[in-house]
Amino acid sequence: QVQLVESGGGLVQPGGSLRLSCATSGFTFINYAMGWFRQAPGKEREFVAAIWSTLRTNYADSVKGRFTISRNNAKNTVYLQMNSLKPEDTAVYYCAANSRPAYDLKEYDYWGQGTQVTVSS
Repeated sequence: QVQLVESGGGLVQPGGSLRLSCATSGFTFINYAMGWFRQAPGKEREFVAAIWSTLRTNYADSVKGRFTISRNNAKNTVYLQMNSLKPEDTAVYYCAANSRPAYDLKEYDYWGQGTQVTVSS
């Protein structure tokens, strides 16, 4: 049974940092591309960052330079380090897994349940 479980969300002040984790099981993690997506209230889910099995990384322009995606293949876990957070980063953040590199959320095979990130003073 495939599972993706996000953690690390919460309330943070503007300019602060959070580190999201996504622990996975049930598939061969090392072979999969992993992505982070987010969905703000009233908006569509959007791409945030991805890391391929080759360790190549990709970021949305809105988070480039502030967010860092990484993976630990020994722990089957992907991370999203978020620095210099802004109120517009407020959203539910989802991790997802795909058997090949992709940016389009429709291509992703497996999804977590999401974790809320709120940036507010």
